[in-house]
Amino acid sequence: MKIYGKKEIWLITGSQHLYGPAVLRKVAENSETIATSLTSSDNISIKIVAKDTVTTPSDILAVCLAANSAENCVGVILWMHTFSPAKMWIGGLKVLHKPYMHLHTQFNAALPFSEIDMDFMNLNQSAHGDREFGHIGTRLRQDRKVVVGHWAATSVQAEIDSWCRVAMGWSESQSLKIARFGDNMRQVAVTEGDKVSAQIQFGYEVHAFGLGDLQPVVDAVTDDEVAGQIETYESEYVVSPSLLTDPHQFEMLKNEARLELGMHKFLNDGGFGAFTNCFENLTGMTNLPGLATQRLMSQGYGYGAEGDWKTSAMVRIAKVMSKGRFGGTSFMEDYTYNFGATDQVLGAHMLEVCPSIADAKPKLEVHLHTIGCRNDIARLLFTGKAGPAINISVIDMGTRFRMIINEVDTVNPSQELPNLPVAKALWVPRPNLSIAAASWIHAGGAHHSTYTQGISTEEAVDLAEMAGIEAVVIDATTTVRGLKTELRHNAAYYHLNQGA
Repeated sequence: MKIYGKKEIWLITGSQHLYGPAVLRKVAENSETIATSLTSSDNISIKIVAKDTVTTPSDILAVCLAANSAENCVGVILWMHTFSPAKMWIGGLKVLHKPYMHLHTQFNAALPFSEIDMDFMNLNQSAHGDREFGHIGTRLRQDRKVVVGHWAATSVQAEIDSWCRVAMGWSESQSLKIARFGDNMRQVAVTEGDKVSAQIQFGYEVHAFGLGDLQPVVDAVTDDEVAGQIETYESEYVVSPSLLTDPHQFEMLKNEARLELGMHKFLNDGGFGAFTNCFENLTGMTNLPGLATQRLMSQGYGYGAEGDWKTSAMVRIAKVMSKGRFGGTSFMEDYTYNFGATDQVLGAHMLEVCPSIADAKPKLEVHLHTIGCRNDIARLLFTGKAGPAINISVIDMGTRFRMIINEVDTVNPSQELPNLPVAKALWVPRPNLSIAAASWIHAGGAHHSTYTQGISTEEAVDLAEMAGIEAVVIDATTTVRGLKTELRHNAAYYHLNQGA
């Protein structure tokens, strides 16, 4: 079984009847070999299914409509083994709603120099046919991924898998439901947005609930269930001894276990893949969930603090895209700076950072929380793994959405932070803090972000293309002047692209 279970990508190969039945049989045979080989490869995380070779406009329209309605199909790979006149593809491509990759490859890797003849040339002419097909995609103004190279090469398979993961993220976005407990943090602008526009653009739904909807589910958790959950905590974390021996701290731990189990049941029963809450809206709750939220994120749920449903959705989508990979994903906030020889950002939040990014086994402790509610709350403490990462912010520009991506290098702190009672990560933004922060601010990026070491910049950009939104990348080559020019050009393009 592949990482994504029953989900699949369809390989649709184009040809035409000009070459005769023998060639078409070989085309079908080669396509099946490629699909089977890709599926069996450890480099590919999803099943690749070869469909019947398409040779007419009606064939193409039928398979595109079938892909649209197939629940397990999350995207299609299109390849022209021979020449396939592109006017045949117009009807199918116009109705295709699933994302597609154009794989520019050929069945053989090397030319059989001593044996090559016109029969070989007619069969293996994707260098010819894919250019014809590529023209019509451009003429239709369709965003799509083009992967070039021999299908058996490790580097090409890595590109294929990368795109397949993005297609899985997009598929998740189409069916994702977000539970929003309470409302937005009061007077905050960037975490607000048009949920109807978001559903039209991304597919996901945002459902609002009062805390009174959640409280009875939490209260129904039994003491035996809580006891079992605490045993799980003891096996997975470095638990502070006082937490188990001090009656008050132990009560706070039990409280967190009850919150986690209740929230999990609520989300699971409702089919929700992500959630938000807000420290300003806790009516009826014992406290702001800390450990509970961290653990739900580690189980794959998206999360956004203070009602931030856009970040919650992005956290969930990134977790789906990075499934099975080394490197975690978390809700994050740029909290404070370390100005020095190399300027750094300390990322953290009040409580809610996912342990999937931890560099070592997290510590479980109880500390006083003083924002929104003054309460002792159990939480996991750790430092984020060193290595490259990206911060992603999806913002509502009023008339459209923008995705901002900043590449960063996470580092190990040069000193301990013994008095900081929250999880954290320390990073150096690319190209440096001065340019990155100014560029982020010019682009309108939020103070919240999706922090991930599990997906790449290119994959985030591919996701933005699938969604039809603007992507702004801040990396080692960014300059403030260049970025401001890019933003102006993008504003004109997206304004014109929307029409009157």
